[in-house]
Amino acid sequence: MESTLESQESKFLLKVLWLDANVAIAVDQRILDKGTSPLTAYFFWPRNDAWQQLKDELEAKHWISETERIEILNQATEVINYWQDLRNQGKHVSMAEAQAKFTAVVFSGSN
Repeated sequence: MESTLESQESKFLLKVLWLDANVAIAVDQRILDKGTSPLTAYFFWPRNDAWQQLKDELEAKHWISETERIEILNQATEVINYWQDLRNQGKHVSMAEAQAKFTAVVFSGSN
């Protein structure tokens, strides 16, 4: 069973700014036949607790279901953990490699 973020009908799109010193996460809302609209600002890890900031922001939007919030936060957790694990191992992974691993996420960045 596909998660909401991975299905074509997803209401939300996780966006990641993939940088050497930070990773930033944001969420856009998909607008039917119109593209996307920013739902949150970018939250930077490890500069701040991006996951907690994203959680707080999503919880403040009461019209987002708990299931949708959990799916978004789980995807954000996977991306943050992946980035953090690479840094802890002293590895550099290009943004293209990260995009290939997380196909339902939109990446941008400087590497």
